[in-house]
Amino acid sequence: MKVDASVSSDPEQIGDQAQRLEALGFDGLRVAETDHDPFIALTLAADRTDKVQLVTSVAVAFARNPMSMALTAHELNAFSKGRLVLGLGSQVKPHIERRFSMQWHKPARQMREFIRAMHAIFDCWYNGSRLEFEGEYYRHDLMPRTFSPQNTRYGRPKILLSATGPLMTKVAAEVADGMIAHPFSTERYLREVTLPAIEAGSAQRGMRDSQFALDYAPMIAAGDSDEALSSAMRRVKERIAFYARTRAYRPVLELHGWGALQDELIALHRQHRDSETVALISDDILHEMALVGSYREVVRELRRRFSDIVARTGFNAPQVDDATLQELLAQLKAS
Repeated sequence: MKVDASVSSDPEQIGDQAQRLEALGFDGLRVAETDHDPFIALTLAADRTDKVQLVTSVAVAFARNPMSMALTAHELNAFSKGRLVLGLGSQVKPHIERRFSMQWHKPARQMREFIRAMHAIFDCWYNGSRLEFEGEYYRHDLMPRTFSPQNTRYGRPKILLSATGPLMTKVAAEVADGMIAHPFSTERYLREVTLPAIEAGSAQRGMRDSQFALDYAPMIAAGDSDEALSSAMRRVKERIAFYARTRAYRPVLELHGWGALQDELIALHRQHRDSETVALISDDILHEMALVGSYREVVRELRRRFSDIVARTGFNAPQVDDATLQELLAQLKAS
């Protein structure tokens, strides 16, 4: 199991963080697309490191087009000597239409075409194929040599697609190299919903499941004192309450018989009573949706629940010293 650390996307901070985390033994650095461009941050991280992988977790696909995404990904992958793992996500309709002023279509259908268009572009750049892609949403059939990258020795980057529902999960298995499961998942949901969808997509593609990487970083409430653990549990309950009012994540709740919880959370949110929502997240829900305990207990539980199905995960332990963190990493990565 590869283990990544989530890092700040702040260009002024990431260089020092990247050096330290690589030295500690992390396999990858994850940067989300929030208030900074993840590609700029990861380029700075690449310049200060030698072997750690650089993971966008995630970059917003529909804020760009396949050509612009392909060129940015290629440049960072080439600069880092093949270390980019391109994590893509769709975001949600209001952000795409109102924040990015881009068109929102049928997201799974559009994402399938987006990644297929990127593959066609990469085939042109890396294999010398003629660029001839025409789909429902994207068309790419012009690539003069002047605009075709020449620094192709490190090949195309791996593409992971962020997905929660079975439809987008199936798309990931059809067109991507792996999938990033949303933290708002459970072991049961992964085994009963996610894995069957991956199998269906892989079968359609003619690919073995073992060739497809599932990336899942569960929510963690950890602390090595009662006070620290109690505080961490409260924070994770708040995070669960936030995710649980998103309608796209209702299938996770429904699987466990918690569908009505979403209606209660949405009602409180509309009344501007968000401070009350955490009380609706029981300890049973917390323990089902997150790993809870000391850091060593969390590591053991992560391996127990997920080591047979997850190829890549994320782990942060800000309250422990570097020596302990290295010990925890070794336990997580042990075969």
